[in-house]
Amino acid sequence: MRTFLRTDDGVSIDSVYDPASAVYDGSRPPSRDLVFVMAHGFTGDVDRPHVRRVVAALTDYAPVVSFSFRGHGRSGGRTTVGDREVLDLAAAVAWARDLGHARVVTVGFSMGGSVVLRHAALHAGVDAVVSVSSPARWYYRGTAPMRRVHWLVTRPEGRLVGRYGFRTRIHHRDWDPVPLSPVEAVPKIAPAPLLIVHGDSDGYFPVDHPRMLADAAGGAAELWLEPGMGHAEHAASDRLLARIGDWAASRAG
Repeated sequence: MRTFLRTDDGVSIDSVYDPASAVYDGSRPPSRDLVFVMAHGFTGDVDRPHVRRVVAALTDYAPVVSFSFRGHGRSGGRTTVGDREVLDLAAAVAWARDLGHARVVTVGFSMGGSVVLRHAALHAGVDAVVSVSSPARWYYRGTAPMRRVHWLVTRPEGRLVGRYGFRTRIHHRDWDPVPLSPVEAVPKIAPAPLLIVHGDSDGYFPVDHPRMLADAAGGAAELWLEPGMGHAEHAASDRLLARIGDWAASRAG
């Protein structure tokens, strides 16, 4: 099922609902009342192969709502790189509830990982949160990939590359005010269960980021540091996605 949702600030969000798989390995049948809401990383969208692979893996456990953040793919507006994207996720979560699901687990990757943390802190209403490859703090430029991302976002020529090279329309305005950071959001998520997943070979955000997030949770989060894993959806193995599905099914509600 595919539709366009409308956010509280009037942006049209391309969204897809995939039912749970009819085939499973016998260890745990797909849940009827649980739903995953998946938030992709920067320059992704709901039709990208790496996003569809994650959706397909999670449907072994429950239905999945996926969507393209504003400025990405067929959604309207321009990306604010993690700020107003919280409203996009809120619209997707509300749709999942309207479809009759009693338990909602948000799963985000990279930028989407920061958005699920901030959404859970600011809006509540989810039953568990999984954040994969999220930054802990804003404006990080400590790695070459992140310096390239900042060029893409902050320079006019970078935004042209984003629009025509990555199908991503980037807002030209700076944040004003600066939004709540992921590390500031984490303490506000409890009592919802929180899982923080990060690769120890992540080329964008080194392991001090997930450790900062886990420390900020004050013992209320699980931290998985994955040996040899790189960054976000591309680096998440099918085995890791299965572990996330098992964790969510056992923790949500």
